Amino acid sequence: MPPLSSKDSRVRDGLPPLRDVIAKFGLAAKKSLGQNFLLDLNLTAKIARAAGAGEGGTFYEVGPGPGGLTRALLAEGADKVVAVERDERCLPSLAEIAAAYPGKLEVISADAMEMDEAKLFPRRARIAANLPYNVGTALLVRWLTSDTWPPFWQSCTLMFQKEVAQRIVAAPGTAHYGRLAVLAGWRARAKILFDVPRQAFVPPPKITSSVVRLEPRPEPLAPCALADLERVTAAAFGQRRKMLRQSLKSLAPDAEARIQAAEIAPTERPEELKVEQFAALARVFA
Repeated sequence: MPPLSSKDSRVRDGLPPLRDVIAKFGLAAKKSLGQNFLLDLNLTAKIARAAGAGEGGTFYEVGPGPGGLTRALLAEGADKVVAVERDERCLPSLAEIAAAYPGKLEVISADAMEMDEAKLFPRRARIAANLPYNVGTALLVRWLTSDTWPPFWQSCTLMFQKEVAQRIVAAPGTAHYGRLAVLAGWRARAKILFDVPRQAFVPPPKITSSVVRLEPRPEPLAPCALADLERVTAAAFGQRRKMLRQSLKSLAPDAEARIQAAEIAPTERPEELKVEQFAALARVFA
């Protein structure tokens, strides 16, 4: 399906262009809420297709704002979108979308950080969102550290600041490799799909954004307890320029012997280790 133009979208769903919606409801983006509204309908349609909207099913969207991506998900074929919006100013514009797609859009006025998604989605859903920049990483970590695994989400198609996206998909030995990459790699497969220029947003952010796709692994990449993995990576990357025998000394007096028991040289540095090696350290320091 070719990308939608602003005119195509208006014909299809009977709704006005997003700039008109923003003007009608006075939806100036708030920096305090991490808002940058994506108005380019070609890009929202591209994200919706990347998220799998054409396959139908239920989608979970956080921070829909005036509803650009919401409209694209529904126009591309999503059976239902559950959208959580903290900014009450956006609710009237989302209500107009709900009226244009009867029974297909559920809007919840709440803080996404306080949602119990496992109860909200008894059947697995796809997450698709232009996440607010100020809570994007925290939300992803929350979804990756679910007590129940496999999680409530079937896939995540999310927009982040490009630097955050690089930290999610980073490989060992690269500058962006750290705790987030280890956690993401341990429980999911992640890749950057494409970049989004700053000019596509209102207001334009200072940097480029990237859309990331994550798919949960049926089981973690290597066995270990989540709490132990978090503890080891926090200690290791808290002093990332130091050798492991020094950075992990705070976890146990016999740290060097434990590192050797994991079949890792104590002189290694954290950015050099694979995810499986961090899992091995988590087991010996449990």
